[in-house]
Formats: sequence, C-alpha cells, structure tokens
Amino acid sequence: MSTTSIRYDLVDLRLFISIAEAGNLTRGAERAHLSVGAASMRIKNLEEALGTPLFMRRSKGVTLTPAGDSLLTHARRVFRDLERLHGDLQSFSRGLKGRIRVFANTTAITEILPRALGSYLISHPYVDVELEERLSPEIARAVADGSADIGILAGNIRTDELQVLPYQKDSLVLAVPSGHPLAAQGEIDFAEASALSFVSLQRGSAIHGFMENIAAEMGMEQDIRIKVAGFGSLCRMVEAGVGVGILPGSVAHRLKESHDIAVVALSNPWAVRELKICVQSLDDLPSFARELVDHLIAQSSPGNA
Repeated sequence: MSTTSIRYDLVDLRLFISIAEAGNLTRGAERAHLSVGAASMRIKNLEEALGTPLFMRRSKGVTLTPAGDSLLTHARRVFRDLERLHGDLQSFSRGLKGRIRVFANTTAITEILPRALGSYLISHPYVDVELEERLSPEIARAVADGSADIGILAGNIRTDELQVLPYQKDSLVLAVPSGHPLAAQGEIDFAEASALSFVSLQRGSAIHGFMENIAAEMGMEQDIRIKVAGFGSLCRMVEAGVGVGILPGSVAHRLKESHDIAVVALSNPWAVRELKICVQSLDDLPSFARELVDHLIAQSSPGNA
C-alpha cells in the first residue's frame, strides 16, 4: 500500500506513543485504555499499512526500530500541534480539554509546584496537567524529544536546543540532629560529612540520583541507613538519630520548626541549585501552556512568595 493512501488514526498514534514510552506492550495498552489483544492488533495493522516493523519484540519488552523512532518523533509533533489547536480554540469554545505534560525535579514537585499548579488549575478548569518527577538530565532530554511540554530542572545540564527561563534559586543543606557535633557549625564542606550515616529519599527521586552522582564524583560511597518517601519522613529519621540528610534549604528551614533538627549550609558550589524552566519553544506551545509558564514565573516573584 502506498503511504500516500494511509489514513493515520489518532488512537493508533496515541497507542504507539504509549507503548514506545513504556517499552512494553501491556503497559502501553493500559495507558491507552485498550486490551492487550486490541493494542497488538492495532500495532500490527499499522505496521502492515506502513510496510515496516515499528518495534523489535524482546523477552523483556519492545524497542523501537529506526522506522519506529522516526514515527515517534512525528507522532509527538502531531499531538503537540493538536494541543496548540485546542489552546487556540478554547477562546471560542470552553468545551475543549487541554493537556500539559510537566517533568520536574524533587524540589519543584514537593515545594513549589503544588501551590502554583493548584491556583493555575482552578483558573483553567479545561486543562489537565500530567506531572512526573525526573532527574534533570532526563527532563532536558524529554523536553527536547517532545515527551514533555515543560521541564523544571537544576544544575549544569545541556539545554542548547531548548528555550530556558530562570525560575527560582535554592541550596541543598545538611540536616542533622540538634545535638550533633556539626549542629554548631554554620557551614561545612560536604566531604566533612562523608563518613556519616545518611537518611536518603528513595531511589528514583531526583535528589537521590543527584547525590549518588556527587558521591561518585568525590570517590565516596554513602552509608545510607534508610530510604524514605518524603522530606517529612527524612527529618523524622534525622531527629531520631538514624543519620543525617540532604534536602533543599527551603524545605529544611520549614521543617525545622516542627522537628528537632539543625540545618547546616554546604559550601560546595554544586549545593546552589538554580531552578530553570525549559521548553522547546514558547511560541510553539498551546496558549494554555504558555499561560502556565507565565503563571509559574509570576508565582515565584518575591511579592508572591
């Protein structure tokens, strides 16, 4: 069949993207709200229509063929254009739904975005936001390849192909029990704490991954006694004397009011975390996504802190 006669089905394209991102047919079908059998048949029909396989089937999942990789790029662009169309039409009809996919690091997700997104979503009832926590390098790649519309990241991450906007600043600090020998010191080098036991966020959190990389660069291996789900749990473990913990200064000073901990600044340059918003292009975002970027920046101004 000539490709000029192919009619691309949006359900098939959405399913294809879901499977490609999940790396698994079953999980991709679940994301697309289809049965595995129906999903498999749709992909098979799409491959037959295109005359080329899109996935390489393996025992542990699927990977994209070169043709599949090309289709993924174009399919994501199709849905970005549709979101932009929805955004432009919303001024005429409020019945259309918009969707924004945001990838952000731990600090943004736990401390900044709940309040900012809450007020945005109240004022934009026809927009849905998908929010995922990722490491900063993953965020930059996701925005560049179109799997995320907006990224919030920190650190010296390559963003050459992206439009980057300054957002907020924060610093990582060391939380120790109030009676700890380091509690009396205003600032230390992280190396001074390298021999201590640590309380850490769970593997997969952005800060956990960041600190793993820092420790590796310093040639040290952290003694992590326990991994916890959130900053509140981390501070409770520090308070109990299980270990010390690394967390954003804004979080630490807030939790210090309700936990028996001391906050020690870190003198290392990497401890200063400048959060940035990145997009492929502001002009190419749907209007409601541009409004979210504007809203986030407005919310971060001193008058709204």
